[in-house]
Amino acid sequence: MGPPAEGCDVRIVMGAQTCGFGPASELVAVSRQLPEHERVFVGDGVSAVFARRNPDAFDHVYDTSGMPEQAAAAVIDDLLRGCDHVVSVMDADLVVRSVVARRPVTMVDTLFSFWRLAHPPARIHELCLSMPRSCFASADRHLTPLSPHERVVAAHLLATHSVVQNFPGVAERAAELAAVATGPEMHRTGSIVDVEGLRNAVHTIEPEYDLLLNIGGFKNFFLDFDVNNDYVLLLRRWIPDLLRDWPRFRRVLVCGGPFGRGRERTVTVGRRQADCCLLRQRDLLQVAASTADYLLAPGLTALHEAIALGRLPLAIHEQHYAHVFTMRALHGTLFGRSGGRFTDVVPSHDLPEDDFAGTVALAELAGRIREDDGLYAKYRRTFNERIEQYVSLTAPQRRQGVEELGRLLEGEPVHSVLTRVLNTSHAT
Repeated sequence: MGPPAEGCDVRIVMGAQTCGFGPASELVAVSRQLPEHERVFVGDGVSAVFARRNPDAFDHVYDTSGMPEQAAAAVIDDLLRGCDHVVSVMDADLVVRSVVARRPVTMVDTLFSFWRLAHPPARIHELCLSMPRSCFASADRHLTPLSPHERVVAAHLLATHSVVQNFPGVAERAAELAAVATGPEMHRTGSIVDVEGLRNAVHTIEPEYDLLLNIGGFKNFFLDFDVNNDYVLLLRRWIPDLLRDWPRFRRVLVCGGPFGRGRERTVTVGRRQADCCLLRQRDLLQVAASTADYLLAPGLTALHEAIALGRLPLAIHEQHYAHVFTMRALHGTLFGRSGGRFTDVVPSHDLPEDDFAGTVALAELAGRIREDDGLYAKYRRTFNERIEQYVSLTAPQRRQGVEELGRLLEGEPVHSVLTRVLNTSHAT
């Protein structure tokens, strides 16, 4: 299919990595800023859950969850054949499929400096240059030497356009690739968030809750709602104690993937209550805008949204290795110094410097703390100390904390970048 005629919409196939709600929420934010185009979501797992939860962000939603692998691949390939452009948020396979289908593809990445490389960048570049384009299976086999992290970096080199959200280490990673690879121009953006939703959220007047606890999507390559879920079980043990220890929090909202449809629950201690559920993204933004105190799993999207709302949140203990990376990178900020960490509870715990192994170790540590009354008591006490420090911050201190994060993470508006990308790719 050639470029669309002047004045016609561009049909964009969109997908996101199925790792928590972060990639999917970023895709929703991107999609909502492109309403003049036809936006088609395709994906499975937690990304599809998020897309279905926010259907107004897309014109069509194709959920391939539960399909046999070949059937799902056929759906994706058919959509690619009929589209004008592809936008992938950290889904490396979708980029490879787009290259094979000869479709222009934009790779969007909010964790660009996070990916760990075992091979030198020059080797990744060589594999990209020599990758066969005859079919996805051949391309996939060719990239077998690369780890999942390295495949994301390879996707940047293979893509027509590369868009990365600013973060400590991004400039250094970009320079590292530019020194050895002739890939697409890399566009560095600021926050990839739902601008309109944030703008509307600030008009919320009356707060419904005293505390918001946002745990994100949770589910990823290892963590799940019913297996490898010790982190969620630890939270379930702790939430009643949160209500006991903090009378000021009369109504608490606990929002996240583990409390989606059919998993909602209400926890009551005396006259205090915690509602555990999963809200639509824009509903969650309204709560975040109107709630004075905000605890969150330290995912970058939720953090960027909080900054845009002028809220300084308190980070809760790490769910997976990417949260460890984020807290280390932001250690010099008030947010980074203030957050809860599992090392507060078990300082000697050995955390493997690896995405999968580190995530497994964190899950095991959450299980140890939940099951050991002594460790749990320390967890409860040390996090109460973190909360005490947080709630005692003055309004100017919180404002300064937001401003220092904003300066560190600023960049060109993503809408400007994507408009330029689409205009470049589809100029008539």
